[in-house]
Amino acid sequence: MGRWQPDAVGRLSLAALELFAEHGYDETTVAEIAERAGLSERTFFRHFADKREVLFGGAGELQSKMAAAVAAAPAELPPIEAAVLGVQMAGEMLGERPDFARKRARVISANAELQERELIKMASLTAAFTETLRERGVAEPAASLTAEAAIMVFRVSFERWVTDGGEYTDVIADSFDQLRAVTSAR
Repeated sequence: MGRWQPDAVGRLSLAALELFAEHGYDETTVAEIAERAGLSERTFFRHFADKREVLFGGAGELQSKMAAAVAAAPAELPPIEAAVLGVQMAGEMLGERPDFARKRARVISANAELQERELIKMASLTAAFTETLRERGVAEPAASLTAEAAIMVFRVSFERWVTDGGEYTDVIADSFDQLRAVTSAR
């Protein structure tokens, strides 16, 4: 086995995604993922707690960077504009690996357990945004409403991007423009 070859995490992630797409998430085993990647099962478990974490292992980093972007926004920005910066950070991160992100989305959409896990991830993102906005001095219910709206834009933009393509950051900008248009209409 090529255990000394570089990028074990990347190789395992790619192998898992390929196998999930070919055979389905439930039908794919860790042994098959490790074999496809040219690594051992032990190496797999050194990097991932289970096969689900191949798809969700980066959620903590994504949440951290998104919340940090909101926290670092200039103090004079309105809450929704600070939240835009957090969602744009996600767009930049996911836009670095568009094929992986799109394949991951297809795998998740085909499995109810993974869809549930994705919803939990979105709830965690919303909670992180809410807390960050509160730390910026945004009172309730404005902090919660802003966080919910921003994460909804993130989700809708992601679905549009997976389906229609283009630059994810452009899709995010367009979605926020549309949100601003519908919320400012009287």
